[in-house]
Amino acid sequence: MEPVLPCVDSALAGDVAELLLARRWTLCVAESCTGGGIGYALTGQPGSSQWFSGGVICYDDDVKRRLLGVPERLLRKYGAVSEQVTITMAQGVRKLLYTDLSVAVSGVAGPAGGSVQKPVGTVWIAWSTGQESAARHFHFTGDRAQIRIQSIAGALQGILTLFV
Repeated sequence: MEPVLPCVDSALAGDVAELLLARRWTLCVAESCTGGGIGYALTGQPGSSQWFSGGVICYDDDVKRRLLGVPERLLRKYGAVSEQVTITMAQGVRKLLYTDLSVAVSGVAGPAGGSVQKPVGTVWIAWSTGQESAARHFHFTGDRAQIRIQSIAGALQGILTLFV
């Protein structure tokens, strides 16, 4: 059995909290390979109910389609771990939960599931404000837990990098 995911550096989540409070923004998440880890890291911050609305753990592609509005054609053409799908996830969860900002993550955490085109450690992270969306591709290393932790940190760091 996989160990419980250790919490990401709380200072990083605290910096995100400060940014969101300063901007008076709300945030939501759509998580696939992180399985709720981003939400866990953020809600560890005191007062997170002021700026964190919630999230969707969309491990299954059917959830991505039904709840987040990811078209089947994107999933077939690009796969769930892609820029196109992850951006659509971020846009979909933001609309679903009526927030100012969203972050979405989809990736291959392993140990299985990788391919030549998308090896274990391949992760896409997207952010959306409604006005604009951005995505970044990562290739993280390590075991499943380490890849998930790096994905969570990447999602949080992206908020700070893109919206400061």
